[in-house]
Amino acid sequence: MNWMKAITRGLSVNAILLVGSIVSAQAADVQHVVSDKGIEAWLVEEHSLPMIVLKAGWKGGALRDPEGKEGLTMMMTGLLNEGAGEYDSQAFQEKLDDLAIQLNFDANQDDVDVTLKTLTENRDEAVRLLKLALKRARFDPAAIERIRAQMKVNLQRNEQDPRKKAYEAWYDAALPGHPYARPSGGTEESIESITREQLAAAQMHLLGRNNLNVSVVGDITADELKTLLDDIFSELPEVALLGEELDTDVKVGPQTLVSERDNPQSIVVFGGPGLLRDDPDFIPAFVMNYILAGGNFSSRLMIEVREKRGLAYSVGANFYPLDHVGLFLGQVATQNERVEESLDIIKSELALMAEKGVSEEELANAKTYLTGSYPLRFDSNEKIANQLHALQMGGLSIDYVVKRNGLINEVTQDDIARVARRLLHPNELIVSIVGKPVLTSNNSAPAKTEN
Repeated sequence: MNWMKAITRGLSVNAILLVGSIVSAQAADVQHVVSDKGIEAWLVEEHSLPMIVLKAGWKGGALRDPEGKEGLTMMMTGLLNEGAGEYDSQAFQEKLDDLAIQLNFDANQDDVDVTLKTLTENRDEAVRLLKLALKRARFDPAAIERIRAQMKVNLQRNEQDPRKKAYEAWYDAALPGHPYARPSGGTEESIESITREQLAAAQMHLLGRNNLNVSVVGDITADELKTLLDDIFSELPEVALLGEELDTDVKVGPQTLVSERDNPQSIVVFGGPGLLRDDPDFIPAFVMNYILAGGNFSSRLMIEVREKRGLAYSVGANFYPLDHVGLFLGQVATQNERVEESLDIIKSELALMAEKGVSEEELANAKTYLTGSYPLRFDSNEKIANQLHALQMGGLSIDYVVKRNGLINEVTQDDIARVARRLLHPNELIVSIVGKPVLTSNNSAPAKTEN
């Protein structure tokens, strides 16, 4: 079996479909590995290259930061490879560099993740360094202050980024008071207040064995992986302390928020409720959105807003299934005097989809692209590991890679008509605008201006 060789060149549609069948056949070889101490992982063996990619993730990310300590999880993950055990930050990084080991921690609102990439010959040392980072991170004062300073610089950059400000305002309106609406990167005050003891406690509370998912791709057998899993993860706390359940709903609009900035164009973020990943309508909604707003130059929004009228360079929208709420979010950037025209067209296209659904030809073209392009997500060990890890973190089954294209091909025009009626409500959108848009009384949603 060789996933690496399957997809390498520009392919015709027929060739892509052929590769898709190859990927599906090989995906059946994803192994469910359980170590002697009960730690589980998904494994794809790939012995043609002497390298290994390990992806591990824990449910419970920046969303779990205590109130007033926003940025805690981001700072903690930024420090996990900044010194561990007997190595200070410089020595730890030198050990990684000398052996060409890549070890990166990251966090988002829902998850904490680590990626380890190493040559087979350096596997034992890579495992040792990862284990040190997970169990004996130093959180040295100098490293803490350096990461603290970096986070403050990022905050200052974000304050000047109209796109980020538009999304912040949208989340505040859509999910008022919920942790999703808090700044995961922190504030000046919260970042300054975080202590070493709080960083160490956050690591212990979030990184448990019960909320751990692991995917491994590369030059390693199942028996070897069992030993590796116990070596790295068996000493983690048995249970993560994640706190209360945080499921919520979007506060439905209509609402228009304007944050005035003296720019020649406005950034517009629009959206409303979406779907959780386990919703039975998620796949039909995914296909529908490809046709409506997610299909690059072929989407209806792109054709109507950009191609026909030249209102914007790009426009699009997607469904975002977060762990505790589903969102439908879109964005367009356009000249201030053309914001209302752009919004009117977007709303019109949403209404048309909800009223009439899609044509047989649109659906056929969407299925061809979505199924045919899927194998391109598996053209390297790292991409395979990323895909498997995303399936794990999304709560999907180990055979999803095999079933996925079949689920898309089963979607009918009636399915799309149903989910469009359910999900697309153009007159209830929450709209966040950063710029100096020219809005008239034709805009029926109440406007709130923020300076």
